Amino acid sequence: MKQKLFVFCLDALCTLDIEFIKTLPHMGKLLSEGSYVKHVEPVYPSLTYPCHCSIITGTYVDRHGVYHNEIVEVEKENAPWFNQRSDIHVPTLFDIAHKQGYTTCAISWPVSGKADIDLNMPMIVPIGYQGNDPLQFLKNNATDELLERYYWKHGRYLKGKDRNLDLFTMNLAIDILHDYPQPDIMFVKMCDLDSVRHEHGLDNDYVKEQLRKHDEEFGTLVECIKRYGDIENTNFVILGDHGQQDVQANLNMNLLLKENGFIRCDETGKLIDYDAYCHSASLSAWIQLKNPQDENMRQRIYDFLKQLKENPAYNIGYLYTKEEAKELFHLNGPFDFIIEGNKPMSFTTTLKGNDLFAKHLSEGAHMTLASHGHLPFRDETTTFIGCGPAIKKGYVIERSSMVNEASTMAQMIGMDMPDTDGKPWLDLLK
Repeated sequence: MKQKLFVFCLDALCTLDIEFIKTLPHMGKLLSEGSYVKHVEPVYPSLTYPCHCSIITGTYVDRHGVYHNEIVEVEKENAPWFNQRSDIHVPTLFDIAHKQGYTTCAISWPVSGKADIDLNMPMIVPIGYQGNDPLQFLKNNATDELLERYYWKHGRYLKGKDRNLDLFTMNLAIDILHDYPQPDIMFVKMCDLDSVRHEHGLDNDYVKEQLRKHDEEFGTLVECIKRYGDIENTNFVILGDHGQQDVQANLNMNLLLKENGFIRCDETGKLIDYDAYCHSASLSAWIQLKNPQDENMRQRIYDFLKQLKENPAYNIGYLYTKEEAKELFHLNGPFDFIIEGNKPMSFTTTLKGNDLFAKHLSEGAHMTLASHGHLPFRDETTTFIGCGPAIKKGYVIERSSMVNEASTMAQMIGMDMPDTDGKPWLDLLK
């Protein structure tokens, strides 16, 4: 009998959540009867879209090409986000499965517009959208049959200021499991845990309440598969895309570059010209040179960044050149240097205001109580839990990389993922 795969992805699920999950009725049961990888190190930067692409390709950013949530450009406010399957440069788990005759489904998975997935409802409505026509973003990107069959019923959850993607996702997942034969591979992605951590911090009662909600959601989907699918042959996976850290400081790197003459603005703060410009990856920052071939300027900027790192007032704990980032973290992107805080620090890039260390929106910053984008080896990491006919009971891997997830999940259902950067966790599998 062909085995199936059901993946429940919780954005910002952290290693520290494991102990609380053990107390929950549905995810706790999965954990007690299965195995897990305690510390899953995300790719760098540990932002949602690069991580999601690594989860389904088994490759690092320098190969799959989605280096950030946004398509980064200098002085580009509200930059577009990566959203098309064509943005990913390598095969995905869905692609390989489809070619091998497996049926596939993905709900609210990023960077999957127009993907070759049988039942596809991508996460593609812009994150800040509060209008009443989200259908314009889903048309021609989602499966037409799903839009025709369910948008009239659940589209209201995507509209207005109180829109809630998780409500849309859950209702759609329930209907699909009821109305269709259970797909061989089904990915369901939930967002609210990430939002709660951004707003309230890494570990608190708000987070635990959100985990309880996700536990009930997971339990409902398991019950759907029990009633309408093939529970005996389904391998269940709960995973996260990245951890988060409580933010302890903020630094506006572009104001600092401006103060030191590397950015020139008019009297209104509008950019005129630059030698170096900072792009925020939340808890890390990218410094892009206007002319990377200007070796004198490159050295000046590098020396400037090294001086900042030596000055504890700026809390710079890590500094990498583009070449070092490629070698150490398999990262390519529109940058020449990367910096990160010693203690967790968010980076602001606005050229308005004058406070380098502003922590509040009124001061020109966008700091949240917790965030991500930090180095893979820094806690909090994320985690991976599996249970099912292909998975051992009670085995724990202490620490490993996210790029091993795709080939591991493929192995669960008897499928190979060739040419990945990772290898399957065979010790977890029967």
